[in-house]
Amino acid sequence: MTRLLIIIAILAIQACSIGNLPTNLSRSMMNQEDPELVRTAAPAYLLMLDALVATYPDDETFLIPAAKLYGAYAGVFSNDEAQTKRMANRAKEYAQRALCENEDDLCEALELKVKDILEELDDLDEDELTLVYTYASSWASWIQANSGDWDAVAQLPKVKTLFKWVLSYDPSYDNGTAQVYMGVLESQLPPSLGGRPDLAKMHFDNAILASNNKHLMAKVLYAQQYARLLFEQELHDRLLSEVISADPKAEGLTLINQLAKQQAEILLAESAEYFE
Repeated sequence: MTRLLIIIAILAIQACSIGNLPTNLSRSMMNQEDPELVRTAAPAYLLMLDALVATYPDDETFLIPAAKLYGAYAGVFSNDEAQTKRMANRAKEYAQRALCENEDDLCEALELKVKDILEELDDLDEDELTLVYTYASSWASWIQANSGDWDAVAQLPKVKTLFKWVLSYDPSYDNGTAQVYMGVLESQLPPSLGGRPDLAKMHFDNAILASNNKHLMAKVLYAQQYARLLFEQELHDRLLSEVISADPKAEGLTLINQLAKQQAEILLAESAEYFE
């Protein structure tokens, strides 16, 4: 906790305004090599962002970083199912507030059909990429946290629509992470039940290409979501072995890469039993 407060103080001195603080600190955390430090320090940062959002309730400068960190913490560091749902709910709430404050027509269309969403997206351009992507990723995380609720799962086509729009403007968006999201979404069902693992494979390959082979979590999820789904052990083990031997340091990806290496070791150790 003390180390986080020191980082905040340094960044506050260096930043030309308080508006720079969330972005600068988020970047510092994503480049951190010690996941445990981030896990223990992040709650203090979450409380700080809550305070900033309460002070500036309609400012996307604070809503977007808050949504991203709550979503990340829910997916990676949350201790139990109840906490995961609470944090995913907060992430979605903040992302939705940011989106609706700036694009109210799209916000209303999200409650309607996919065709209505597409009509509103046609009126947007690359200036809205961050807003749309942040909401799509927060919405996807919220669905994952509520995967036992079929009403939540039924919203997946709308989430895919938002991600497809983001990728239409920038296939490499967020170091290929937008591709990773789509890869996971397209690998939820086997072909026999109408799933499209071929599209999942394409998105995972695109994510690896977009990150110049540095997005290690893309490879872990490729193995876990696609290779296991189609029972391809050779691909599964190769991807995980590449992750374990890779250098995790990469701008904006170091933290997630460290977590990917930990997960890769677990999945590879289970390989023989899973594929027997």
